[in-house]
Amino acid sequence: MPKLKLTVITPVFNEEQVIGHFHARTRGVLNSLEDVEATILCVLDGCTDNTLKILRGLVVVDPNLKIIVLSSQFGHQMALLAGIENSLDADAIIMMDSDLQHPPELIPELLANFRRGFDVVYTVRRDTENIGFLKKKASNLFYRVFGKLSRVSINANAADFRLISNRIAKTLSSDFQERNMFLRGLFSWMGFQQAGIEYVAEKRFAGQSKYTFSKMVQLAMAGILSFSTKPLQMSIFVGISFAALAFMLIVVAIIKYFIVQSIPNGWTTLVVLLLLFSGIQLIVLGIIGAYIGGIYEEVKGRPRYIIEEEISHHD
Repeated sequence: MPKLKLTVITPVFNEEQVIGHFHARTRGVLNSLEDVEATILCVLDGCTDNTLKILRGLVVVDPNLKIIVLSSQFGHQMALLAGIENSLDADAIIMMDSDLQHPPELIPELLANFRRGFDVVYTVRRDTENIGFLKKKASNLFYRVFGKLSRVSINANAADFRLISNRIAKTLSSDFQERNMFLRGLFSWMGFQQAGIEYVAEKRFAGQSKYTFSKMVQLAMAGILSFSTKPLQMSIFVGISFAALAFMLIVVAIIKYFIVQSIPNGWTTLVVLLLLFSGIQLIVLGIIGAYIGGIYEEVKGRPRYIIEEEISHHD
């Protein structure tokens, strides 16, 4: 029987301290799979350190290592998409980070589930070594809010470490043209046969995490804007509620005017209500602006990523 063709995609951004160890450890696992023809595809997302130089040296000794260099920093999700769209000849694709927090030793289990007929095999962090308390709480809060706002259910500890089948990759490449992608949500929304496996995320092998709080917020915003219009609907109900409150206050003021013949000075009340209504209006305008901004990004029709260079052993 022909060997199963597997591509392992890893987005890379300034990982000169880690990338050599990632390659050695991942290649060791892949070489142990006798019935698999495995390629490692590194997608460099605007690296400014020596990562590319190190990978050029590794390509010389590893004929099944490929490199895609993006022309600028397009982000983690777009780097994954670039890898997927350049791996459509593979039977299965595994996406994982290059900082070794996603253990390569889990690859055989991912493939075992794929051979059982699952098109998506996602991983769920049972625990994470050396993760900050606030980061963990913020992540859990986002997934709770996301679950309430959208119809897509995502495990709070789900990771981008997953396997997808060839037909999932082709569907994503041909049928989805949106720019602000939230791949965790998209894979869950697409359906098909899916299975989850648990793992313990290791602490970062070396270097600093590139996943800052601002990037977490951007990803969260992209996820909510991509899968829910409930914030817009909620802003309508908030507006109606406060309009009803204002109407009741007007009725009370009119009754007091005719009964008491005077309206007591209420500058404090007036100022508080004015600030309250102004704040609500600004929040609603901000929500609308976020959606308009998302529409603006989509209608410009710019490429989602640009490949500057492709490097392989035969070049």
